[in-house]
Amino acid sequence: MSTRLLSSAIYGIEAKLIEVEADSSPGLSSFTIVGLPDKAVQESKDRISAAIKNSGFQPPHRKHKKIIINLAPADLKKEGPSYDLPIALSYLAETGQIKFDSSKILFLGELSLDGSLKPTNGVLASAMLAKNLGLKDIVVPYSNLSEALVVSGLSVIGANTIKEVVDHMTDIKKISNPPPKESKPQKVKELSLFSSIQGQESAKRGITIAAAGFHNVLMWGPPGSGKTLLAKALIELMPDMSVNESLDVAKIYSSVGLLAGNPLTLNRPFRNPHHTTSAPAVVGGGTWPKPGEISLAHRGVLFLDEFPEFPRNVLEALRQPLEDGRITVSRASGSIDLPAKFMLAAAMNPCQCGNYGDEKLACICSPISILKYRKKISGPLLDRIDIQLNVPRETILSTDRRTSQKSQKFEDPRQKIRFAQEIQLSRFRNSGILYNSEIDYKNIDKYCILNREAEELLDKATNSKSLSLRAYHKIKKLARTIADMDGSNVISEQHIAEAIGLRVNDKLASDLA
Repeated sequence: MSTRLLSSAIYGIEAKLIEVEADSSPGLSSFTIVGLPDKAVQESKDRISAAIKNSGFQPPHRKHKKIIINLAPADLKKEGPSYDLPIALSYLAETGQIKFDSSKILFLGELSLDGSLKPTNGVLASAMLAKNLGLKDIVVPYSNLSEALVVSGLSVIGANTIKEVVDHMTDIKKISNPPPKESKPQKVKELSLFSSIQGQESAKRGITIAAAGFHNVLMWGPPGSGKTLLAKALIELMPDMSVNESLDVAKIYSSVGLLAGNPLTLNRPFRNPHHTTSAPAVVGGGTWPKPGEISLAHRGVLFLDEFPEFPRNVLEALRQPLEDGRITVSRASGSIDLPAKFMLAAAMNPCQCGNYGDEKLACICSPISILKYRKKISGPLLDRIDIQLNVPRETILSTDRRTSQKSQKFEDPRQKIRFAQEIQLSRFRNSGILYNSEIDYKNIDKYCILNREAEELLDKATNSKSLSLRAYHKIKKLARTIADMDGSNVISEQHIAEAIGLRVNDKLASDLA
């Protein structure tokens, strides 16, 4: 009779139940793993045998039996070393070396040659799966204990070695894990980057509005004008994530083994990939699809510096997730649906030398090279960016003026941002929407109420500038955020005027036409 244990496989960011079955029969000594295992799983045979031997048990080659391990379902690819522990335990149970009830327990863990357990990916998603299936316990490496403890209503057992797991399962010595540490309240972040930016008041106002409504922003200006510093200051301005947002982000990071420290950190992710990054690395993919940078930036900021230097296929791949907040990655092996609700912060120079349009410095680029450089940003992609800021080069202030600026009291913009987001949370309660940027065309008239003067101004600007319907809606959503920061229920003419100024960059648009 075969022995059956439960484990899990990570597919995308979700966990799927895996049954680890072991069967023994008389014959020449062999240890075979079937069920569509990858190279890492196939190589686990020698690793598991050494771990079993060094833990004081009889390894497969000494039992003189034919051992078959089946990982079901057989049509789902099994990859990674997380099956080491359940395979070893199923072998020990099948050969009569241990005996325990495994029907309500899920096992995960990579084995070292000495029998110790190493951390594994996807523990958080696996713990959620175990709870949803009504399982009683989950056994994980001790280093993954805090990650699994995030899921309440589930008994989590963190072990250092396979010997500890066996002793616990057979009631020889129960594992007694220390209680989880209480998370300390996070300190209020200082606005060190934002407060260090001298001048650029219009750009600072623009990123403040972007942070309040989670709007995409493109900064356009010469090198050294502060675009990168402004983008990095966005994280300082944005309020901490809610517990639900933090759980969604932790699940993504757990699936790729990037979850470190406190699993439920409330700090928003900030991803800054290099412009040589490939399309699968940015949007997700691979032979067996995995999350990319846009999913790792979920509920945070994806900063693309030197925007036009990214390959065209990478930039165009952003169009659909910018609109939907999700991406479906399809390969011959299957498809996965990944969350990708990120704020895009992009920065670019006006030309390759960076001096085009400068009043003092001469541009050495030819007109055709400038046009070619700008054309790397397509119109449809530009149309999906809510705020388009011109960040000019600032002149050096005189000593007296710099001294007077430092002596002035710095006004913290986070109060208005927090105020605006509290209004949004109240407005969108139980609707599945968190921020103004997520309003779609179906409910935009419900949430974005304009007075008569504001309607007339928006209609006039839309017709005179030949704006698309998407741009029309984005101006409305941007004005909704500005009105929230002012505490106004109705969008007025001044809100629309500021939104148009932030959304429509005439010089940039004409250069890209």
